[in-house]
Amino acid sequence: MAKKRVVKDYDALPEDTVRLIKIKYPNGYVDHLVSYTDKEGKKVSALPFEADDTYYLIRMTILDAKRIVKEDEDFDDDGVLRGDFAEVEVGDEFDGEGEDDEEVTDGTSDEDDHIIVTRRRGEEEDIADDTEY
Repeated sequence: MAKKRVVKDYDALPEDTVRLIKIKYPNGYVDHLVSYTDKEGKKVSALPFEADDTYYLIRMTILDAKRIVKEDEDFDDDGVLRGDFAEVEVGDEFDGEGEDDEEVTDGTSDEDDHIIVTRRRGEEEDIADDTEY
């Protein structure tokens, strides 16, 4: 079965998902952002993250990615995840219920849904990724 594909804001993610994202990207998020054109034709940047049952594109700009890491006490002053982060226990206070997910779909079958993802090389240049979604 295909994974559910969701576009969501970072602030709307459940705490356990945010924790997994931090572990996957311990050196920050900026270098991992991808860009795509949404269904309204706007260019959007996002952080890709794959969980067990869901593939997320987490909407954020380069400035958002820098701000999130700078304001997060789990990252040090250099934007690197603290070494003791994995030892900190997290409560399950927020389960994401009631949050609006934006599923990436146009009403056709999953095989027809795709997003052309580009990876940032520099400030002005994007490189197309061969992966289709």
